[in-house]
Amino acid sequence: MKSPGRRAVLGATLAAGLTAVASAPARAGSPRPPAEPASDPHLDAASLSGEQYGISYGNQSAVVTELGAGLRSFRMDDTELLDTYGPSAYPTGSSYGQLLVPWPNRIDHGTYEFDGAEQELPWSEPANQNAIHGLTRWMNWQPVERSRSRLVMGLVLHAQPGYPFVLRLRQAYELGRQGLTVTTAAENIGPARAPYGSGQHPYFTLGTPSIDDVVLTLPAAKYFRTDARSIPQPPPVTVAGTPYDFRRARRIGATQMDTGFANLVRDRDGRAWVRMSSPRSPLSLKVWLDREHEFLQVYTGDTLPEAARRRGLAIEPYTCASNAFNNGYGLRVLDRGERFEASWGVQTSRN
Repeated sequence: MKSPGRRAVLGATLAAGLTAVASAPARAGSPRPPAEPASDPHLDAASLSGEQYGISYGNQSAVVTELGAGLRSFRMDDTELLDTYGPSAYPTGSSYGQLLVPWPNRIDHGTYEFDGAEQELPWSEPANQNAIHGLTRWMNWQPVERSRSRLVMGLVLHAQPGYPFVLRLRQAYELGRQGLTVTTAAENIGPARAPYGSGQHPYFTLGTPSIDDVVLTLPAAKYFRTDARSIPQPPPVTVAGTPYDFRRARRIGATQMDTGFANLVRDRDGRAWVRMSSPRSPLSLKVWLDREHEFLQVYTGDTLPEAARRRGLAIEPYTCASNAFNNGYGLRVLDRGERFEASWGVQTSRN
């Protein structure tokens, strides 16, 4: 087994190297859609998050980055509904809008056993000795389908130490009358079956200075307790009588969460709905998860740098739980040639 120092350095080196590639200037002749107003001077300079791809429908617009196929912006009229970063920046360590593939959240000590083989991933969270948020968020994705209101980004994730599998990935963003729909698809094109999960890490805001006055509804009956290194301790337990019970709408107030939820309550169409509103905002927002998203992570941002704390609420749709490569909760095993997709979305309205 590698020494802790070597593993931490390897993880940092991989992340730094991929970030450097992603921040390179766009290739000559590559298309540059109007992701922002044409007068925005940032579009004339190389962005640390690569090309900025814009889509729109009616009074809605969104921007997706070449780096990681992340969701950088989602607007209704002139109101930004994401706590995010600028067009020339990148998501840093706060995971703003990032896609989390082929696993969301953490793998305990970066190690797991699959089909009789022990796998060891670099620690991308060195302080806690974990591998976190997958392998593709610092990679360059490319558009494979584009229209005014729809964008599909593509990537082939090749084998690497700790994940010796090959996936063809597609990340679709579409705006329409029902708001924003996000669909993540993975196809196993390698020679062996592969463990898989996906998630995303947007921070939602209603334009208020903090999330304290947000009235939140979470359709979750159970949550995961965690250890000191943020690793969940199954099985999930009831939210009843805990600070994490938001099954009935109530103000977030001082509640702190970096919490995984399970046993989601769904409507007749199989969707689970998270709702946000505020007496200080003219807008309200709903995030829906399809049946393939069995889990939900909610993060109030209390461990972010002070200036960024509690400005937005991270509502993270997950197809599997944190540490699923070890605990098995929601883990998908893709056979050779098998394809799996999952969708979630956002709807907004004026109060």
